[in-house]
Amino acid sequence: MKHRIRRHGLWTFFRQWLKNPLRTAALAPSGQELAEAVVAELPPGAKRVIELGGGTGALTRALLSHGINGRGLLVVELNEALYEHLHKRFPLVHIELGDARELREVVNRDGYLARGPAEAVVSGLGLLAMPREHQRDILEAAFACMGGAGRFIQFTYGPQPPVAAEVVEELGLRVRRGAFVLRNVPPATVYVYDK
Repeated sequence: MKHRIRRHGLWTFFRQWLKNPLRTAALAPSGQELAEAVVAELPPGAKRVIELGGGTGALTRALLSHGINGRGLLVVELNEALYEHLHKRFPLVHIELGDARELREVVNRDGYLARGPAEAVVSGLGLLAMPREHQRDILEAAFACMGGAGRFIQFTYGPQPPVAAEVVEELGLRVRRGAFVLRNVPPATVYVYDK
């Protein structure tokens, strides 16, 4: 059963990539090693996390395994088919259909921030392919949901940091390169942004 769900998730992800390759950041879902590298960058003791671009749930599963419970995790997915897939796969997790640029509206609709700010936002969005103003809107909204503190943890498939230097400077952020995961398909690098 578990193998069938995973295979269905891969097929769902690939079909969505075929429909809109610019909106779906990769050909295949993130691997377990990449998910573990992202989770390793969470602040110590973090219990409240927002995930942007849940895809088929590889990172969601890693966050749950790390101890982030369904009440502390909010997953935002823009693609309707992937959103439906996530809902079926993780019935106890808050999963919202929405655009990461409108994260403040999404969390208000869900009531997530009524229980306190997020301690981290993790993202598999294709920021490298986005215009700078979209990058700025996403990071600005993410840090607003973390009360200005916290970590924005992003993985990327490109050779450079995923957020434009101008956006980093404008928002007063620091950036640190985390793990490089060669065995992911494609290989990926984790970046951590904070204030």
